[in-house]
Amino acid sequence: MEREHPAGSAPRLSQEHLEQLQQAKRLLEHPGYVARITDVIGMPLEAAVKALPAAWTSKIAAVTNASLTKCLNVANATLRPSGTSSFPKLHSAAVALSGAAGGAFGIAGLALELPVSTVVMLRSIADIGRAQGENLASGEAQLACLMVFSLGGKTAADDASDSGYYAARIALAQAMSEATVYLAKHSLANESAPALVRLIAQIATRFNVHVSQKAAAMMVPIIGAAGGALVNTLFINHFQDMARGHFTVRRLERLYGPDSVSAAYLQLQG
Repeated sequence: MEREHPAGSAPRLSQEHLEQLQQAKRLLEHPGYVARITDVIGMPLEAAVKALPAAWTSKIAAVTNASLTKCLNVANATLRPSGTSSFPKLHSAAVALSGAAGGAFGIAGLALELPVSTVVMLRSIADIGRAQGENLASGEAQLACLMVFSLGGKTAADDASDSGYYAARIALAQAMSEATVYLAKHSLANESAPALVRLIAQIATRFNVHVSQKAAAMMVPIIGAAGGALVNTLFINHFQDMARGHFTVRRLERLYGPDSVSAAYLQLQG
């Protein structure tokens, strides 16, 4: 239930909620999975990405887009609309299993493994959102789950002065609005609907950065099956952290309003 505030006043977050927002900001603005993957593969991740064959760039982008396009309804169909429990360890284990074999087959392996792991990750994201009060029967909440794949890093188009989290939200705002309107008018999502195509394309651009990093790590010759499983575990743990931060912010926005929460977020020290 939203709090009532005097007309014209800017509601201030309680100390407890400010602390929750602080933790959310730490998760959203300081993801550590790149450093952890670097430790696993024994070389800078940036160097591994540059070592990917040039022909892979467009292929990875296509796999990324297709994975996001197919997974939303599949993942959310397995969840109850409301509840308070989430099971991140179960989802991490499932993704680790898919990653154990994924690195051995190059781009073909990625094309088979990524759609599976993305569905599992989206289900985990939705599970975390549900535990934070999201109603997954709502198209808007489902899109908020999908948006998590765009979080955790900046693209070249982002303003360096903006918060990474809010830069991503601003960049996706119009496409999110159009897709939300579409889902409100249609009981079943048509994957080819222009509003959904535009949103998925924008999210895929950001998600592709992470997928390229994962692919590069799993293609390192010494990685092996155990390393592939660990890389996939780190990959899903990253998006679980992004989900925890994102849905904490959304829960607080339902209490205080978006303007109050964004102002408080931007004032907090990272």
